[in-house]
Amino acid sequence: MPALSGPFDMTAEWAAIVRAGEHGERDAVRARLEEVPFTYAERQRVLKVARRLVEGCRRRADERSLLDLFLQEYGLSNEEGIALLCISEALLRIPDDETAEALIAEKIGTANWAEHVGQSDSVFLNASTWALMLTGNVIGLGDDVTADVGGWINRLAGRVGESVARAAMSRAVRIVGGEFVQGRTMVEALARERSNDMALSSFDMLGEGARTYEDAARYTESYRRAIHAVGDAYPQATPTGASGISIKLSALHPRYEPLQRERVLEELGPTLLDLAGEAAKRNIHLTVDAEEAERLELSLVLFERLVRAPDLDGWEGLGLAVQAYSKRAPAVIDWLDSLGRPVMVRLVKGAYWDTEIKRAQVEGLGYYPVYTRKASTDLAYLACAARLFNCRQIYPQFATHNAHTLAAVLELA
Repeated sequence: MPALSGPFDMTAEWAAIVRAGEHGERDAVRARLEEVPFTYAERQRVLKVARRLVEGCRRRADERSLLDLFLQEYGLSNEEGIALLCISEALLRIPDDETAEALIAEKIGTANWAEHVGQSDSVFLNASTWALMLTGNVIGLGDDVTADVGGWINRLAGRVGESVARAAMSRAVRIVGGEFVQGRTMVEALARERSNDMALSSFDMLGEGARTYEDAARYTESYRRAIHAVGDAYPQATPTGASGISIKLSALHPRYEPLQRERVLEELGPTLLDLAGEAAKRNIHLTVDAEEAERLELSLVLFERLVRAPDLDGWEGLGLAVQAYSKRAPAVIDWLDSLGRPVMVRLVKGAYWDTEIKRAQVEGLGYYPVYTRKASTDLAYLACAARLFNCRQIYPQFATHNAHTLAAVLELA
């Protein structure tokens, strides 16, 4: 994984980012342990709050009625319902309902699912989350489901009938869409946000990275329309008092990779500055979303160009997502705080774990760029959260589904 030179002078903060990815996991975990200064009494308060959060969610059984009805209507077991929801979550990559419905109709009864929904280890990544939503319990899926998606669907169709299986999967897609997709258009998403008295949002566009310049142009225009829509919905916006937009740089350029550094900086840089300028005019926040580890330094080079852009002076809505499972995350936070202007940082645990592990193995690296154990990632998240609270220039934001992590962040605050 070749290191890029820093965007300007090689500062100590930038050098630390370059070095941190090569640290051994044991050493990195020991360093993080020293950065989470909870006393015994504080740890007990965290556990108490986390327990209260989980118990509160379980008491709100009425909000799971749609999921319960889903299982009852199609005569599915808990395991079958969880598996269908996972597969349907993968189908959200398909951009329109008609294509998804056609694919479901075509592929029920065949064994050709893997090419459409991805590898099984990623398809069933959220199985535990769906299990908790459906049943309130942790339920594991057997190898007969996860090892052969197509074969399992065939067996399900044989048990309940092909038409029932097709209808169940169509319903599952709608349920998943309701959980993860705010709306089919920005107008619909903003209307739902207002009508349900929901918290503020950071909107993203569904889809994969750009493969062609035509893809990139289409995504750019989608982001531009989304920025305009949010600005229209919040005419008196402030970065922290209105919804905003998250953008993926890999959606804005078909060759967003380190070996194409100069090409990316020349071609993507102006596009990114233009989108940030549109957000700044409307005073909403714009967050540069996280990418895979090999793209991190390139993302930071582009981000610093935005920080230094005179056209964005005075705007405090520029943000970056930082992935805590990366061993470089603490150094990235220090670097961001050293830039000399307000920056919003959304701390997440990380979204590409399977890819990072496999890529490091394929390339024969002597280290993994991310933590290999969930407990290490949870610890790193809290260490990064504590670091963010001590920063001078950073407005911290925290994204997590974990009750214990949420309770710990509240304690740190």
